Amino acid sequence: MHGIGLSDRDNTSADASAGAGVCANARVEIFTDGACRGNPGPGGWAALLRYGDTEKLVNGASAQTTNNRMELQAAIEGLKLLKRSSRVVLTTDSEYLRKGINTWVAKWKRNGWRTAQKKPVKNRDLWEVLDELAVDHEIEWCWVKGHSGHPENERVDQAANDAIDGGDF
Repeated sequence: MHGIGLSDRDNTSADASAGAGVCANARVEIFTDGACRGNPGPGGWAALLRYGDTEKLVNGASAQTTNNRMELQAAIEGLKLLKRSSRVVLTTDSEYLRKGINTWVAKWKRNGWRTAQKKPVKNRDLWEVLDELAVDHEIEWCWVKGHSGHPENERVDQAANDAIDGGDF
C-alpha cells in the first residue's frame, strides 16, 4: 500500500450486535487482532489494511508476551504502514485498545503515566508509540465483538494465531 490517504470518507454504521460492527464502509480501513497462548505466553498480532480494492495483511509474533501487548502491537504495525496522514477507521475486538486510546491515554499522560490508583501504566512503551502514530491521522476507533463471524476480524484472528504457530522463538 503506497501512500494510503484520502480526502473524504463514506461512513455508514451497522448493527454491532449482528457481528458487523460499526464503520463498515470506510475507505481506509485497518482491522487488528492480537492473540496469546497463555497470558503471558507466546503471542501473535495481525493487521489487515484495506484501501479501495487493495489489501495488505501483516502479522508477527513474540515468544513471551500478553494478549494486551499483542492487541497494541497490531494497531501500531497497521498504522506504521500508512505513508502519509490519512483518515482511518481502525476496527478491533479489544476494548482495552479502543478505550485506552480514546480515553485513558490522555489521563495517563496528565498523571505522568500513572493510573488513577497511582500505579505505573502497564504497556506504557507501546501506548506511547501508538499515541505518537495516532497524532498523524484522523482515526475512528471501532469495536466489534470477537469470534462473532465478522469476516475481517476472523481473518486477523487467524493470521495472529498463524504467526504464533510459525514463530521462530
